[in-house]
Amino acid sequence: MASPIITVAQMREWEMSTWATGLTEESVIRQAGAAVAAVAQAVTHEEDTILVLAGKGHNGDDARLAAKQLRERELEVLPMSDPAAALPALRERMAHRPALIIDGLFGIGLNRPLSEEWIAVIRCLNESGLPILAVDTPSGLHADDGVPQPESVRATWTLTLGAVKRGLVQPTAWPYVGRLLVAQDIGLADCPVGSECELAQADDFTRFPPPRAIDAHKGSFGHLVIIAGSLGYHGAAVLASRGAQHAQPGLITLYTQEAVYVPVAAQLQSVMVRPWPASLTLPPRCTGVVVGPGLADEGLPRAFKEAVGQLWAQSRLPIVADASALDWLPEGATPEGALRVMTPHPGEAARLLVKDTGEVQRDRITHLRALSARWGGAHVVLKGHQTISGRATGRILVNSSGNPRLAQGGSGDVLAGYLGGLLAQPNLQQIPAKAIEFGVWQHGACADWLDATQANWTVETLAGTLGEAPRADLII
Repeated sequence: MASPIITVAQMREWEMSTWATGLTEESVIRQAGAAVAAVAQAVTHEEDTILVLAGKGHNGDDARLAAKQLRERELEVLPMSDPAAALPALRERMAHRPALIIDGLFGIGLNRPLSEEWIAVIRCLNESGLPILAVDTPSGLHADDGVPQPESVRATWTLTLGAVKRGLVQPTAWPYVGRLLVAQDIGLADCPVGSECELAQADDFTRFPPPRAIDAHKGSFGHLVIIAGSLGYHGAAVLASRGAQHAQPGLITLYTQEAVYVPVAAQLQSVMVRPWPASLTLPPRCTGVVVGPGLADEGLPRAFKEAVGQLWAQSRLPIVADASALDWLPEGATPEGALRVMTPHPGEAARLLVKDTGEVQRDRITHLRALSARWGGAHVVLKGHQTISGRATGRILVNSSGNPRLAQGGSGDVLAGYLGGLLAQPNLQQIPAKAIEFGVWQHGACADWLDATQANWTVETLAGTLGEAPRADLII
Protein backbone atom coordinates (compact mmCIF):
# COMPACT_ATOMS: atom_id res chain seq x y z
CA MET A 1 0.00 0.00 0.00
CA ALA A 2 1.31 3.47 -0.88
CA SER A 3 2.95 5.14 2.10
CA PRO A 4 1.83 8.62 3.14
CA ILE A 5 4.59 11.23 3.17
CA ILE A 6 4.30 13.09 6.45
CA THR A 7 6.02 15.59 8.71
CA VAL A 8 7.85 14.81 11.92
CA ALA A 9 5.01 16.46 13.87
CA GLN A 10 2.50 14.16 12.16
CA MET A 11 4.69 11.16 12.97
CA ARG A 12 4.73 12.20 16.63
CA GLU A 13 0.94 12.57 16.56
CA TRP A 14 0.69 9.06 15.16
CA GLU A 15 2.95 7.69 17.88
CA MET A 16 0.94 9.42 20.62
CA SER A 17 -2.32 8.04 19.25
CA THR A 18 -0.72 4.59 19.27
CA TRP A 19 0.38 4.80 22.91
CA ALA A 20 -3.15 5.95 23.80
CA THR A 21 -4.50 2.59 22.61
CA GLY A 22 -2.31 0.71 25.08
CA LEU A 23 0.31 -0.39 22.59
CA THR A 24 3.81 0.11 23.94
CA GLU A 25 6.97 1.71 22.59
CA GLU A 26 8.82 -1.51 23.36
CA SER A 27 6.61 -3.60 21.07
CA VAL A 28 6.94 -1.09 18.21
CA ILE A 29 10.72 -0.82 18.63
CA ARG A 30 10.96 -4.61 18.59
CA GLN A 31 9.08 -4.77 15.28
CA ALA A 32 11.10 -1.88 13.86
CA GLY A 33 14.26 -3.79 14.76
CA ALA A 34 12.92 -6.85 12.96
CA ALA A 35 12.32 -4.75 9.84
CA VAL A 36 15.87 -3.38 9.93
CA ALA A 37 17.22 -6.91 10.41
CA ALA A 38 15.23 -8.17 7.40
CA VAL A 39 16.78 -5.54 5.11
CA ALA A 40 20.26 -6.11 6.51
CA GLN A 41 19.82 -9.83 5.95
CA ALA A 42 18.68 -9.23 2.35
CA VAL A 43 21.67 -7.09 1.36
CA THR A 44 24.38 -9.27 2.93
CA HIS A 45 25.48 -12.89 2.74
CA GLU A 46 26.15 -15.65 5.23
CA GLU A 47 29.21 -15.00 7.41
CA ASP A 48 29.40 -11.35 6.35
CA THR A 49 30.33 -8.91 9.08
CA ILE A 50 27.78 -6.23 10.00
CA LEU A 51 28.81 -3.28 12.13
CA VAL A 52 25.91 -1.83 14.12
CA LEU A 53 26.27 1.76 15.37
CA ALA A 54 23.82 2.30 18.22
CA GLY A 55 23.18 5.82 19.46
CA LYS A 56 21.43 6.87 22.66
CA GLY A 57 17.89 7.32 21.26
CA HIS A 58 15.24 5.04 19.85
CA ASN A 59 17.17 4.71 16.61
CA GLY A 60 19.95 3.13 18.63
CA ASP A 61 17.36 0.83 20.23
CA ASP A 62 16.08 -0.16 16.77
CA ALA A 63 19.65 -0.94 15.68
CA ARG A 64 20.42 -2.98 18.80
CA LEU A 65 17.25 -5.04 18.43
CA ALA A 66 18.03 -5.57 14.76
CA ALA A 67 21.40 -7.02 15.76
CA LYS A 68 19.69 -9.53 18.04
CA GLN A 69 17.53 -10.79 15.18
CA LEU A 70 20.22 -11.17 12.52
CA ARG A 71 21.17 -14.74 11.69
CA GLU A 72 24.32 -16.31 10.21
CA ARG A 73 26.19 -13.00 10.23
CA GLU A 74 29.20 -11.81 12.19
CA LEU A 75 27.95 -8.92 14.33
CA GLU A 76 29.75 -6.08 16.02
CA VAL A 77 27.62 -3.63 18.03
CA LEU A 78 29.37 -0.37 18.85
CA PRO A 79 27.68 1.95 21.40
CA MET A 80 27.94 5.54 20.18
CA SER A 81 26.93 7.78 23.09
CA ASP A 82 30.32 9.54 23.26
CA PRO A 83 31.63 10.25 19.75
CA ALA A 84 35.13 11.30 20.80
CA ALA A 85 35.62 8.11 22.82
CA ALA A 86 34.03 5.88 20.17
CA LEU A 87 35.89 7.23 17.13
CA PRO A 88 39.14 5.21 17.65
CA ALA A 89 37.14 1.99 18.06
CA LEU A 90 35.07 2.86 14.97
CA ARG A 91 38.21 3.38 12.88
CA GLU A 92 39.64 0.08 14.08
CA ARG A 93 36.49 -1.84 13.11
CA MET A 94 36.18 -0.06 9.78
CA ALA A 95 39.71 -1.13 8.90
CA HIS A 96 38.34 -4.67 8.71
CA ARG A 97 35.88 -3.57 6.00
CA PRO A 98 32.53 -4.88 7.25
CA ALA A 99 30.03 -5.80 4.56
CA LEU A 100 27.42 -3.43 6.01
CA ILE A 101 27.16 -0.62 8.54
CA ILE A 102 23.83 0.01 10.24
CA ASP A 103 23.44 3.71 11.05
CA GLY A 104 21.49 3.99 14.29
CA LEU A 105 23.12 7.23 15.48
CA PHE A 106 20.36 9.83 15.18
CA GLY A 107 16.74 9.72 14.15
CA ILE A 108 14.02 12.19 13.19
CA GLY A 109 14.31 13.98 16.53
CA LEU A 110 17.67 15.55 15.74
CA ASN A 111 17.09 19.31 15.87
CA ARG A 112 20.49 20.76 16.76
CA PRO A 113 23.77 21.29 14.92
CA LEU A 114 26.15 18.37 15.25
CA SER A 115 29.31 18.83 17.27
CA GLU A 116 32.73 18.57 15.65
CA GLU A 117 33.13 15.15 17.28
CA TRP A 118 29.96 13.84 15.65
CA ILE A 119 30.95 15.37 12.33
CA ALA A 120 34.25 13.48 12.56
CA VAL A 121 32.36 10.21 13.15
CA ILE A 122 30.07 10.76 10.17
CA ARG A 123 32.96 11.85 7.95
CA CYS A 124 34.75 8.62 8.86
CA LEU A 125 31.68 6.63 7.76
CA ASN A 126 31.31 8.47 4.48
CA GLU A 127 34.98 8.30 3.56
CA SER A 128 34.99 4.53 4.03
CA GLY A 129 32.86 3.96 0.93
CA LEU A 130 31.20 1.01 2.70
CA PRO A 131 27.51 0.18 2.25
CA ILE A 132 25.36 1.87 4.92
CA LEU A 133 21.80 1.10 5.97
CA ALA A 134 20.27 4.12 7.72
CA VAL A 135 17.52 3.52 10.28
CA ASP A 136 14.53 5.84 9.70
CA THR A 137 16.67 8.71 8.38
CA PRO A 138 20.38 9.16 7.62
CA SER A 139 22.06 10.67 10.68
CA GLY A 140 22.49 14.41 10.27
CA LEU A 141 19.72 14.85 7.68
CA HIS A 142 16.74 17.00 8.69
CA ALA A 143 13.72 14.74 8.36
CA ASP A 144 11.29 17.58 7.62
CA ASP A 145 13.06 19.74 5.06
CA GLY A 146 15.71 17.34 3.76
CA VAL A 147 18.56 19.76 4.48
CA PRO A 148 21.81 18.00 5.46
CA GLN A 149 24.14 19.12 8.21
CA PRO A 150 27.71 20.02 7.17
CA GLU A 151 28.36 16.28 7.35
CA SER A 152 25.47 13.81 7.12
CA VAL A 153 25.53 10.07 6.55
CA ARG A 154 25.45 9.12 2.87
CA ALA A 155 23.42 5.95 3.07
CA THR A 156 23.15 3.23 0.46
CA TRP A 157 19.67 2.38 1.73
CA THR A 158 17.38 4.22 4.12
CA LEU A 159 14.67 2.17 5.82
CA THR A 160 12.16 4.70 7.11
CA LEU A 161 9.74 3.45 9.73
CA GLY A 162 5.94 3.71 9.74
CA ALA A 163 5.68 6.28 6.95
CA VAL A 164 7.97 8.31 4.72
CA LYS A 165 9.22 11.53 6.31
CA ARG A 166 8.77 14.55 4.09
CA GLY A 167 12.45 15.50 4.00
CA LEU A 168 13.49 12.13 2.56
CA VAL A 169 11.91 12.88 -0.83
CA GLN A 170 13.42 16.36 -1.21
CA PRO A 171 16.12 16.67 -3.90
CA THR A 172 18.57 18.00 -1.28
CA ALA A 173 18.22 14.69 0.55
CA TRP A 174 18.65 12.34 -2.41
CA PRO A 175 22.47 11.97 -2.17
CA TYR A 176 22.12 11.00 1.51
CA VAL A 177 19.03 8.77 1.44
CA GLY A 178 20.18 6.37 -1.27
CA ARG A 179 17.51 3.77 -1.99
CA LEU A 180 14.39 4.67 0.03
CA LEU A 181 12.56 1.73 1.62
CA VAL A 182 9.58 1.81 3.98
CA ALA A 183 8.68 -0.52 6.85
CA GLN A 184 4.99 0.33 7.19
CA ASP A 185 3.87 -2.46 9.50
CA ILE A 186 5.81 -1.93 12.74
CA GLY A 187 2.88 -2.32 15.14
CA LEU A 188 1.57 1.26 15.18
CA ALA A 189 -2.15 1.97 15.35
CA ASP A 190 -3.97 3.07 12.18
CA CYS A 191 -2.42 6.27 10.88
CA PRO A 192 -4.59 9.24 11.96
CA VAL A 193 -3.08 11.74 9.51
CA GLY A 194 -3.50 12.09 5.78
CA SER A 195 -1.22 13.38 3.07
CA GLU A 196 -1.67 14.66 -0.47
CA CYS A 197 1.63 13.02 -1.33
CA GLU A 198 2.39 9.28 -1.14
CA LEU A 199 5.25 6.95 -2.01
CA ALA A 200 4.36 4.07 -4.33
CA GLN A 201 4.93 0.53 -3.15
CA ALA A 202 5.21 -2.62 -5.24
CA ASP A 203 2.07 -4.14 -3.74
CA ASP A 204 0.02 -1.21 -5.07
CA PHE A 205 0.20 -2.98 -8.43
CA THR A 206 -0.64 -6.55 -7.48
CA ARG A 207 -2.80 -8.05 -10.24
CA PHE A 208 -2.50 -4.92 -12.34
CA PRO A 209 -3.32 -4.57 -15.17
CA PRO A 210 -6.53 -6.49 -14.50
CA PRO A 211 -6.91 -9.96 -16.05
CA ARG A 212 -8.19 -9.99 -19.62
CA ALA A 213 -11.56 -11.51 -20.51
CA ILE A 214 -11.24 -15.01 -21.93
CA ASP A 215 -13.21 -14.06 -25.06
CA ALA A 216 -11.34 -10.79 -25.73
CA HIS A 217 -9.92 -9.98 -29.17
CA LYS A 218 -7.50 -7.33 -30.44
CA GLY A 219 -10.33 -4.86 -30.91
CA SER A 220 -10.96 -5.07 -27.16
CA PHE A 221 -7.65 -3.43 -26.34
CA GLY A 222 -7.57 -0.37 -28.53
CA HIS A 223 -5.55 1.04 -31.39
CA LEU A 224 -2.63 3.28 -30.45
CA VAL A 225 -1.15 5.78 -32.90
CA ILE A 226 2.43 6.92 -32.29
CA ILE A 227 3.71 10.03 -34.06
CA ALA A 228 7.47 9.89 -33.69
CA GLY A 229 10.86 9.86 -35.36
CA SER A 230 12.68 12.25 -37.66
CA LEU A 231 15.98 12.42 -39.49
CA GLY A 232 18.76 11.63 -37.04
CA TYR A 233 16.30 10.54 -34.34
CA HIS A 234 14.59 7.54 -35.88
CA GLY A 235 15.59 5.27 -32.96
CA ALA A 236 13.19 7.10 -30.66
CA ALA A 237 10.28 5.99 -32.81
CA VAL A 238 11.43 2.37 -32.60
CA LEU A 239 11.91 2.52 -28.81
CA ALA A 240 8.52 4.17 -28.22
CA SER A 241 6.89 1.50 -30.38
CA ARG A 242 8.59 -1.32 -28.51
CA GLY A 243 7.58 0.21 -25.19
CA ALA A 244 3.99 0.39 -26.44
CA GLN A 245 4.07 -3.22 -27.63
CA HIS A 246 4.86 -4.40 -24.11
CA ALA A 247 1.73 -2.69 -22.82
CA GLN A 248 -0.12 -4.96 -25.29
CA PRO A 249 -2.73 -2.74 -26.92
CA GLY A 250 -4.65 -4.46 -29.74
CA LEU A 251 -3.03 -2.52 -32.58
CA ILE A 252 -0.23 0.01 -33.00
CA THR A 253 0.28 2.35 -35.94
CA LEU A 254 3.46 4.40 -36.13
CA TYR A 255 3.56 7.55 -38.22
CA THR A 256 7.15 8.59 -38.88
CA GLN A 257 8.96 11.06 -41.14
CA GLU A 258 9.26 9.78 -44.70
CA ALA A 259 13.04 10.28 -44.63
CA VAL A 260 13.40 7.61 -41.92
CA TYR A 261 10.55 5.31 -42.91
CA VAL A 262 12.80 2.51 -44.20
CA PRO A 263 15.14 2.12 -41.18
CA VAL A 264 12.21 2.42 -38.79
CA ALA A 265 9.94 -0.04 -40.59
CA ALA A 266 12.80 -2.52 -40.97
CA GLN A 267 13.07 -2.84 -37.18
CA LEU A 268 9.39 -3.40 -36.40
CA GLN A 269 7.19 -6.35 -37.28
CA SER A 270 3.73 -6.19 -35.67
CA VAL A 271 3.65 -2.38 -35.60
CA MET A 272 2.12 -0.85 -38.74
CA VAL A 273 4.56 1.83 -39.96
CA ARG A 274 3.53 4.63 -42.30
CA PRO A 275 4.93 7.99 -43.38
CA TRP A 276 3.24 10.99 -41.77
CA PRO A 277 0.01 11.89 -43.53
CA ALA A 278 -0.07 15.53 -44.63
CA SER A 279 -3.00 16.36 -42.37
CA LEU A 280 -2.19 13.98 -39.47
CA THR A 281 -5.46 12.19 -40.12
CA LEU A 282 -5.84 9.37 -37.61
CA PRO A 283 -7.03 5.90 -38.60
CA PRO A 284 -10.61 4.86 -37.82
CA ARG A 285 -11.13 3.43 -34.34
CA CYS A 286 -7.94 4.97 -32.99
CA THR A 287 -8.18 4.97 -29.18
CA GLY A 288 -5.02 6.82 -28.13
CA VAL A 289 -2.09 8.88 -29.38
CA VAL A 290 1.56 9.30 -28.36
CA VAL A 291 3.36 12.25 -29.92
CA GLY A 292 6.87 13.60 -29.46
CA PRO A 293 9.61 10.96 -29.28
CA GLY A 294 12.37 11.78 -31.75
CA LEU A 295 10.58 14.76 -33.28
CA ALA A 296 13.57 17.07 -33.50
CA ASP A 297 12.33 20.64 -33.75
CA GLU A 298 14.76 21.67 -36.49
CA GLY A 299 13.34 21.33 -39.95
CA LEU A 300 9.85 20.19 -38.99
CA PRO A 301 7.14 22.10 -40.88
CA ARG A 302 5.27 24.69 -38.89
CA ALA A 303 2.01 23.21 -40.15
CA PHE A 304 2.94 19.88 -38.59
CA LYS A 305 3.51 21.46 -35.17
CA GLU A 306 0.25 23.37 -35.46
CA ALA A 307 -1.56 20.13 -36.32
CA VAL A 308 -0.18 18.51 -33.16
CA GLY A 309 -1.35 21.51 -31.12
CA GLN A 310 -4.77 21.31 -32.70
CA LEU A 311 -4.98 17.59 -31.93
CA TRP A 312 -4.20 18.33 -28.27
CA ALA A 313 -6.76 21.14 -28.06
CA GLN A 314 -9.64 19.49 -29.89
CA SER A 315 -9.43 15.69 -29.95
CA ARG A 316 -11.38 13.62 -27.47
CA LEU A 317 -8.80 10.84 -27.71
CA PRO A 318 -6.26 10.18 -24.92
CA ILE A 319 -2.96 11.89 -25.82
CA VAL A 320 0.50 11.41 -24.31
CA ALA A 321 2.81 14.33 -25.19
CA ASP A 322 6.56 13.89 -24.76
CA ALA A 323 9.82 15.63 -25.67
CA SER A 324 9.63 18.30 -28.41
CA ALA A 325 5.86 18.00 -28.71
CA LEU A 326 5.51 19.56 -25.26
CA ASP A 327 6.52 22.91 -26.78
CA TRP A 328 3.72 22.79 -29.36
CA LEU A 329 0.82 22.34 -26.92
CA PRO A 330 -1.58 25.27 -26.57
CA GLU A 331 -2.34 26.31 -23.02
CA GLY A 332 -5.87 26.24 -21.67
CA ALA A 333 -8.77 23.85 -21.59
CA THR A 334 -9.12 20.66 -23.59
CA PRO A 335 -12.40 18.83 -24.33
CA GLU A 336 -14.21 17.88 -21.15
CA GLY A 337 -13.29 14.37 -20.05
CA ALA A 338 -10.46 14.05 -22.60
CA LEU A 339 -7.38 12.34 -21.15
CA ARG A 340 -4.15 14.31 -21.49
CA VAL A 341 -0.70 13.31 -20.23
CA MET A 342 2.52 15.37 -20.27
CA THR A 343 5.88 13.67 -19.57
CA PRO A 344 8.54 16.38 -19.11
CA HIS A 345 11.94 16.01 -17.53
CA PRO A 346 12.91 18.89 -15.19
CA GLY A 347 14.59 20.90 -17.96
CA GLU A 348 11.50 20.68 -20.17
CA ALA A 349 9.24 21.59 -17.25
CA ALA A 350 11.39 24.63 -16.55
CA ARG A 351 11.25 25.71 -20.19
CA LEU A 352 7.46 25.39 -20.30
CA LEU A 353 7.02 27.38 -17.09
CA VAL A 354 9.76 29.90 -17.95
CA LYS A 355 11.66 28.93 -14.82
CA ASP A 356 15.14 27.81 -13.90
CA THR A 357 15.63 24.03 -13.74
CA GLY A 358 16.99 24.35 -10.21
CA GLU A 359 13.84 26.17 -9.16
CA VAL A 360 11.68 23.36 -10.54
CA GLN A 361 13.78 20.77 -8.72
CA ARG A 362 13.55 22.61 -5.40
CA ASP A 363 9.75 22.31 -5.40
CA ARG A 364 8.77 19.59 -7.82
CA ILE A 365 5.21 19.20 -6.56
CA THR A 366 4.31 22.88 -6.91
CA HIS A 367 5.66 22.97 -10.45
CA LEU A 368 3.90 19.75 -11.44
CA ARG A 369 0.64 21.28 -10.27
CA ALA A 370 1.41 24.49 -12.18
CA LEU A 371 1.98 22.55 -15.41
CA SER A 372 -1.27 20.66 -14.99
CA ALA A 373 -3.27 23.80 -14.22
CA ARG A 374 -1.85 25.69 -17.20
CA TRP A 375 -2.48 22.85 -19.64
CA GLY A 376 -6.09 22.07 -18.87
CA GLY A 377 -5.73 19.77 -15.87
CA ALA A 378 -3.51 17.29 -17.69
CA HIS A 379 -1.89 14.41 -15.87
CA VAL A 380 1.80 15.25 -15.48
CA VAL A 381 4.67 12.79 -15.11
CA LEU A 382 7.66 14.86 -13.92
CA LYS A 383 10.57 12.54 -14.58
CA GLY A 384 13.85 12.11 -12.75
CA HIS A 385 14.87 10.45 -9.51
CA GLN A 386 11.65 9.66 -7.61
CA THR A 387 9.48 10.56 -10.63
CA ILE A 388 6.23 12.15 -9.50
CA SER A 389 2.82 11.96 -11.17
CA GLY A 390 -0.41 13.80 -10.52
CA ARG A 391 -2.56 16.73 -11.53
CA ALA A 392 -3.35 20.30 -10.46
CA THR A 393 -5.35 18.92 -7.53
CA GLY A 394 -5.54 15.57 -5.78
CA ARG A 395 -2.96 12.95 -4.94
CA ILE A 396 0.68 13.17 -5.97
CA LEU A 397 2.42 9.80 -6.17
CA VAL A 398 6.18 9.63 -5.74
CA ASN A 399 7.64 6.66 -7.58
CA SER A 400 9.79 4.28 -5.54
CA SER A 401 11.41 2.28 -8.34
CA GLY A 402 14.28 2.96 -10.73
CA ASN A 403 17.99 3.63 -10.55
CA PRO A 404 20.67 5.83 -12.15
CA ARG A 405 21.14 3.48 -15.10
CA LEU A 406 17.84 4.79 -16.46
CA ALA A 407 19.84 7.92 -17.33
CA GLN A 408 20.35 6.74 -20.92
CA GLY A 409 19.12 8.30 -24.12
CA GLY A 410 15.85 6.67 -25.17
CA SER A 411 14.63 5.75 -21.69
CA GLY A 412 11.94 8.45 -21.83
CA ASP A 413 10.85 7.32 -25.31
CA VAL A 414 10.26 3.83 -23.98
CA LEU A 415 8.20 5.23 -21.09
CA ALA A 416 6.08 7.44 -23.35
CA GLY A 417 5.27 4.51 -25.59
CA TYR A 418 4.48 2.25 -22.67
CA LEU A 419 2.13 4.80 -21.13
CA GLY A 420 0.42 5.29 -24.46
CA GLY A 421 0.02 1.54 -24.92
CA LEU A 422 -1.68 1.30 -21.55
CA LEU A 423 -3.93 4.33 -21.99
CA ALA A 424 -5.11 3.30 -25.46
CA GLN A 425 -6.88 0.34 -23.84
CA PRO A 426 -10.54 1.14 -23.13
CA ASN A 427 -10.64 -0.70 -19.79
CA LEU A 428 -7.59 1.20 -18.47
CA GLN A 429 -8.97 4.52 -19.68
CA GLN A 430 -11.49 4.18 -16.83
CA ILE A 431 -8.64 4.29 -14.29
CA PRO A 432 -6.06 6.57 -15.95
CA ALA A 433 -4.18 7.68 -12.83
CA LYS A 434 -3.63 4.05 -11.78
CA ALA A 435 -2.48 3.12 -15.28
CA ILE A 436 -0.01 6.03 -15.37
CA GLU A 437 1.33 5.23 -11.90
CA PHE A 438 1.75 1.58 -12.86
CA GLY A 439 3.53 2.47 -16.09
CA VAL A 440 6.00 4.71 -14.28
CA TRP A 441 6.58 2.15 -11.54
CA GLN A 442 7.01 -0.77 -13.95
CA HIS A 443 9.50 1.23 -16.05
CA GLY A 444 11.66 1.79 -12.95
CA ALA A 445 11.10 -1.70 -11.55
CA CYS A 446 12.33 -3.25 -14.80
CA ALA A 447 15.49 -1.16 -14.53
CA ASP A 448 15.94 -2.45 -10.97
CA TRP A 449 15.35 -6.01 -12.06
CA LEU A 450 17.88 -5.67 -14.88
CA ASP A 451 20.42 -4.20 -12.45
CA ALA A 452 19.89 -7.14 -10.11
CA THR A 453 20.31 -9.75 -12.85
CA GLN A 454 22.71 -8.26 -15.42
CA ALA A 455 26.08 -6.60 -15.15
CA ASN A 456 25.20 -4.26 -17.99
CA TRP A 457 22.09 -3.41 -19.98
CA THR A 458 20.82 -0.97 -22.57
CA VAL A 459 17.59 0.87 -23.22
CA GLU A 460 16.81 -1.70 -25.93
CA THR A 461 16.92 -4.37 -23.22
CA LEU A 462 14.64 -2.26 -21.03
CA ALA A 463 12.13 -1.89 -23.86
CA GLY A 464 12.11 -5.66 -24.24
CA THR A 465 11.40 -6.44 -20.58
CA LEU A 466 8.68 -3.96 -19.63
CA GLY A 467 5.85 -5.69 -17.82
CA GLU A 468 8.08 -8.50 -16.56
CA ALA A 469 9.39 -6.94 -13.34
CA PRO A 470 8.18 -8.90 -10.30
CA ARG A 471 5.51 -7.20 -8.19
CA ALA A 472 7.81 -7.03 -5.20
CA ASP A 473 10.27 -4.45 -3.99
CA LEU A 474 13.80 -5.17 -5.15
CA ILE A 475 16.56 -4.15 -2.74
CA ILE A 476 19.44 -3.16 -4.97
